[in-house]
Amino acid sequence: MKLRVHSIETIPVRVTLSKLYQGSHYQMPRRCTIITRIVTEEGIVGECYNADADEEQLTIMRIIHDEIAPMLLGLDIFAVEKCWELMRKVTFDQLRDRRFAMQAIGCVDSAIWDAIGKALEMPLHRLWGGFQDSLPMIGIGGYYTDDPGSIEEEVGFFSDGGYIGMKFKIGKASPEEDSERLRRAVKCARPGFRFLVDANQAWTVEQAVEFVNRTSDFVELRWFEEPCQWPDDRRAMNEVRIKTGVDVAAGQMEITRIGMRDMMLDKAIDVSNFDASWGGGPTEWRRVAQMAMSFGVQMAHHEEAQVASHLLASIPHGTYVEAFHPDRDPIFWQMLANRPELEDGMFRLPERSGFGWELDKDFVQKFRGDA
Repeated sequence: MKLRVHSIETIPVRVTLSKLYQGSHYQMPRRCTIITRIVTEEGIVGECYNADADEEQLTIMRIIHDEIAPMLLGLDIFAVEKCWELMRKVTFDQLRDRRFAMQAIGCVDSAIWDAIGKALEMPLHRLWGGFQDSLPMIGIGGYYTDDPGSIEEEVGFFSDGGYIGMKFKIGKASPEEDSERLRRAVKCARPGFRFLVDANQAWTVEQAVEFVNRTSDFVELRWFEEPCQWPDDRRAMNEVRIKTGVDVAAGQMEITRIGMRDMMLDKAIDVSNFDASWGGGPTEWRRVAQMAMSFGVQMAHHEEAQVASHLLASIPHGTYVEAFHPDRDPIFWQMLANRPELEDGMFRLPERSGFGWELDKDFVQKFRGDA
């Protein structure tokens, strides 16, 4: 059996959010993504949507069409490693941000795997290992907004909606202020609801340790994500792990398995949340996952439930799949036409082949960025 590339198509999707969402040092006015389709000569079409590209959408799509597509046309995509190595050449331009090139590779690699799954009539979580067919889901919230009741509303949505826990944003305020924000969240959650926190690289070691000390009397944190500022974050995170005893998660800002290797060698993390869409696709993510098993590191994934669920369900050391509040991510809640409802906090993967997702055509048409 062969699947030869006939053409590659992309559709940018951009949705303006109803309010501005602010993390520690960033803000999100829109939710965006790129739909990538691999059309094969045999008639099978691989499709996936990836990442949250906004201003960089045009650059990423230009790399796909002008640089990647000419290299792959006519190739058999069952030769996944060959395709990936050919695509890697687009990262060699040292005058261009390599993150854009790795996102372009991630888009195409994801669509390649979807086509392979469809050709073999197998869902990707089974093709990649088949460890389980559902995963516990956590919410992402705690953003800084002008709405004084936003914390209670978000926690209520996830807690009442059956999610097993919530990743809570911190880092924009002081450790003292953010500990009180988290206290509010814990008070309105149901018993047994788990909390994780994410500082998005905002704090020093001292501030991160202070925050944990201030919250240890009312919550047991599942993990502390990206606690420390970026210039020397690996050594800093190792200190936070030692001084607090709380698991540390990071990796979403790394775009290669080499960066993740060094993070593990420096004993910086207990949990890797390497992002397949930002870091070269499922092919590279699975390499990181195998390496993580050797280091005793658990695997998570930065957002992207449509891709992350298959990857995490395929391995024995996967953790949670993540979802935003509907107002923060209308793409997940409205464009995924066959999105499953949670069952006892579990996100069940589709049994359809490939990624198995059906995209709402009306939603795509309404919010496509090139219309």
